Amino acid sequence: MQNLNRRNFLKAGLVSAGMLPVALYANPKDSKDSSYYAPRKLVRHPNPYPFFGTHQQGITTPAQKHIYFLVLDLHTKSREDIKQVFQTWTAYAEKLTQGKNVAPYGKNILIPPLDTGEADSLNPYALTLTFGVGAGFFEKLGLQSLKPKKLKDLPHFPRDQLRKEFSGGDICIQACANDPQVAFHAVRNLVRSARLQVTMKWSQMGFNSYEDSETPRNLFAFKDGTGNPTQDALNEAVWVKSKDWLNDGSYLVVRRVQMHLETWDRTHLKGQNDTFGRRRDTGAAYGQTKEFDAVEITDKSGNNILPENSHVFLAKKTGVQILRRSFSYASGIDAKTGQFDAGLLFISFQKDPEQFITIQNSLGNTDRMNEYITHIGSGLFACFAGVSQKGGDYIGRALLG
Repeated sequence: MQNLNRRNFLKAGLVSAGMLPVALYANPKDSKDSSYYAPRKLVRHPNPYPFFGTHQQGITTPAQKHIYFLVLDLHTKSREDIKQVFQTWTAYAEKLTQGKNVAPYGKNILIPPLDTGEADSLNPYALTLTFGVGAGFFEKLGLQSLKPKKLKDLPHFPRDQLRKEFSGGDICIQACANDPQVAFHAVRNLVRSARLQVTMKWSQMGFNSYEDSETPRNLFAFKDGTGNPTQDALNEAVWVKSKDWLNDGSYLVVRRVQMHLETWDRTHLKGQNDTFGRRRDTGAAYGQTKEFDAVEITDKSGNNILPENSHVFLAKKTGVQILRRSFSYASGIDAKTGQFDAGLLFISFQKDPEQFITIQNSLGNTDRMNEYITHIGSGLFACFAGVSQKGGDYIGRALLG
């Protein structure tokens, strides 16, 4: 070591520590080698869901097989900073949903690429990106006068055991795709571009599995989303119609629901069916034969067809509809209980949060499902309208100017 000059001594120390920076060992001549910045492979299967449109994709879009849902908090009070973030996110989202990198690799290999690259060999896999903002967004940016009156913390519901780390938040990003790495790659690159203005609060990966166009089953093995509104009913159930910035947007409710699988697995099949008010095998409601047959909770004589404490009965009797877009999750083992840390990332879209509140209050303490689930996370976000491809539009422009 005594024969080393100071520069070589430092390099040797870094090598032994596994910390040698690229700039110390890369040949500068390599930076001109085009093989280091070859373009991403051409997309073989184009995305059927373009980023631009009247409404954001990922709401009424048929549910993909994977989700990466992220909630962020602001640590800036600058409206201009966030405006720039949303403009960047718009440009990135357009590219990501087309199966492109957020930026091409540069010719200088001695600096990090702008795109993290883990989707370089992948198609877009029907990627959709959906953005929303919570009540805190307006307070931190001094935009209280523009905050919708309906955008506030959801009330406490019976049996809630909400954890602070899974609740609230200023911004949400929902990335859905038919490949989990594509969804994660998108969120990773969006966050990377905004690190000076946001911090990550909580996230959850989730999955749906289904064949063809069948309704996905949740981890209780029941079909989830059967009772969603028809295409014709979406305007009445999902889209906000107003004279402010939220016109053509929607409200997103997210609930992290822990499912007690071990308890459920000890319940006989009739008890499972009675809990939902549906048959596990076909998905048909009691009194019906097919999954999508109209649900009737009473017969012509007024007698209950479904158990009056079943999940479907209590939700159906409200007469209210929401659009469910939920995903299962499995996040290892709960260290405290030794049981599966698994459940449902419940997501619903509605034009008024009161729709969800009405249904959840109806479920209340009565729902038989309460024996098998615990709501541990909660959030309400206002999702912007879609972005126009013309006129320099960007996510949230109607709000931020």
